[in-house]
Amino acid sequence: MTPLQKHVAFFDSNKDGIVYPWETYKGFRAVGFGVMKSLAAGVLINVALSYSTLPGRMPSLLFPIYINNIHKAKHGSDTDVYDKEGNFDSHKFEAIFSKYACTQKDRLTRSELDSMLKSNREPKNVPGWIASKVEWDFLYDLAKDDKGFLEKEAIRGVYDGTLFELYEKKNCDKSILKK
Repeated sequence: MTPLQKHVAFFDSNKDGIVYPWETYKGFRAVGFGVMKSLAAGVLINVALSYSTLPGRMPSLLFPIYINNIHKAKHGSDTDVYDKEGNFDSHKFEAIFSKYACTQKDRLTRSELDSMLKSNREPKNVPGWIASKVEWDFLYDLAKDDKGFLEKEAIRGVYDGTLFELYEKKNCDKSILKK
């Protein structure tokens, strides 16, 4: 699997290679998002990505995301850390921090993140702007530290598919401690 496929595969709860909106919802809940954000993610993500990942041209009202074809859903105005096939480009990843991490070299503030998003905008690509903003807002909400920084390793974890598993475990451990 490519890193992009691994990133998406977390949400494939039954491991059939297809992610449905209810699985996206379930994955967002598992990492600690609330009901409303998880519901919004389940609807928005699947509606936005489903058609471009389908194996044929016939749309599905179930809005499945086919993991094998997730690279076809790559949008413009992003960081290009995933290449066109869904592989991780370490140079582009490092460029995020060399260009935008001004306060500390291995983490981003909210304003540095916003600066990166604005800089990555492709002209007249409003859907790409929105997609990037939503993706990074979800990541920031999930992984920012107590000082409001988004650490390099958290960002790497979202790209290589390990961050979601880490937060699922943290969230599970918290619920066990409450019992």
